[in-house]
Amino acid sequence: MRLPLALITNVRLLNSGFRIGHRIHNGVTKTSLLSSCNICSRVERKWIKPVGFDTGVKTYNSLTKQKEPLVLAQERIATWYSCGPTVYDHAHLGHACSYVRFDILLFIYVKKKGCKYLQIFLNISPTVLARMHEEEFKRDMQALRVLPPAVYMRVTDNIPQIVAFVERIIGNGHVYVTSQGNVYFDTQSIGDCYGKLVNLGGIVGEGKNCKALFVWVRNGWQISVFGSQLDIHSGGIDLAFPHHENEIAQSEAYHQCEQWGNYFLHSGHLHLKGSVEKMSKSLKNYVTIKDFLESYTANEFRLFCLLTRYRSAIDYSDASMNEARSTLSTISAFCHTAQAYMQGHLQCQPIEEGILWERLSSTQSSVRKALADDFDTPKAVNVIMSLIHHGNCQLQPATKNNGPRCPAVFGAMLSYVREIMGVFGVDLLDRKEVHDSSGVLNNVVEELVHFRSKVRKFALSVEDQASQNPQTGSEIQKRHPQPDRVPLLKVCDALRNNLAPLGVHIKVRFLPIRLSAAELLKENSWLLYKHGTL
Repeated sequence: MRLPLALITNVRLLNSGFRIGHRIHNGVTKTSLLSSCNICSRVERKWIKPVGFDTGVKTYNSLTKQKEPLVLAQERIATWYSCGPTVYDHAHLGHACSYVRFDILLFIYVKKKGCKYLQIFLNISPTVLARMHEEEFKRDMQALRVLPPAVYMRVTDNIPQIVAFVERIIGNGHVYVTSQGNVYFDTQSIGDCYGKLVNLGGIVGEGKNCKALFVWVRNGWQISVFGSQLDIHSGGIDLAFPHHENEIAQSEAYHQCEQWGNYFLHSGHLHLKGSVEKMSKSLKNYVTIKDFLESYTANEFRLFCLLTRYRSAIDYSDASMNEARSTLSTISAFCHTAQAYMQGHLQCQPIEEGILWERLSSTQSSVRKALADDFDTPKAVNVIMSLIHHGNCQLQPATKNNGPRCPAVFGAMLSYVREIMGVFGVDLLDRKEVHDSSGVLNNVVEELVHFRSKVRKFALSVEDQASQNPQTGSEIQKRHPQPDRVPLLKVCDALRNNLAPLGVHIKVRFLPIRLSAAELLKENSWLLYKHGTL
């Protein structure tokens, strides 16, 4: 960044406590401002464990390369910064994967606590193009149900703040100024503090001044809104160096502090199946979010992200998306079946209630432990699927109820599954597909199925026909559907088949013909509807 001449002149008008030095190195004039005390001495870099509210979560911290207890400065409030997009083109799944993965972490945290969340848009010229793609990005994130940050900031709207940010760092003595007025950050002015995220292999050592500079292309001005301390900083692993490393250096030089950001979380890359390259615009190997949502849903993409740890690389393919779709379908089907049982539309074999209560309790405990271990969502999902499996094993249809009903345990299981999936940002009710008329639509469908059930019962009523046994001459009573009602059965079957592609599934139990007409009339089919259970 080229600063005004007046600003360079002001470098020489500093208060006491600093001294000005000049020297030429490889054609660059070094104008360094040397403070009497460094913010980071040339000793081994050590992470300072924050003091404050212990969340009970351990998360992998890129600063220490290991899991650390997540301690926040304020109880139940997290200050969290996430790198935003450069809005010069359409957003793609590579972007979406990172944002959704961290959004899941945010859902886990924000649902129970709170968070001040900031995101930056790196605008480019022309402004109209940038704003157009910015709005498109916001719509894409909304379609994927990504929580919006508390604050959006644009680079182009904050040029005066950026200049003030650089001025203060100049005043604190951490720059090179060339004879042309260009300003570079002097990494040696912060001692061994440069290189917290990556091992630079001594590049920033003595006698390496020409390699110890960086320009202000990606700077940390935006995060100064959080003050001298930030709880969590997140972004893709490819941004760790130099982007995040430079943000640390500038923020600590600006605030004159030893540790500005306490936790750095980095997500793994999204790869196309079989490719070693990440999905990116420059490689032309990307899928836009808009195109993706024409084939899959936001819920399915979230399941796709949940099935791998956020720090791991993830392969995108039809097979991996089908796995996510199948998992979501299993969860939804269990919710519908459990709801039908609770409403009395499904008769089952005797339920082993005690076993299910124990399973539910152990599942809740295991999920809490998994999420507290660096947000281990794959393990949490596996535990939830195990609970669903055991629930499904007991929800087997039976011709008659052979024991007491146990709706309470399935109500608790259903409530928990919906709650925890909601914490992950997965909406099992598919609210985005339900419009204002959904309540009326549900009632219409319910009445339609109720009418079909009555017609079917009427058609299944039998008449007793007497015939004579040719050997004994005695009379035999046989039961047959009345011939004039057979067409009604065919129409009922046709209606059931036609409703299935529309998301309305009517489950019919096949009953033995030995049942009497009265018993047949007592039997009910039950309904599963894609917008919920009726």
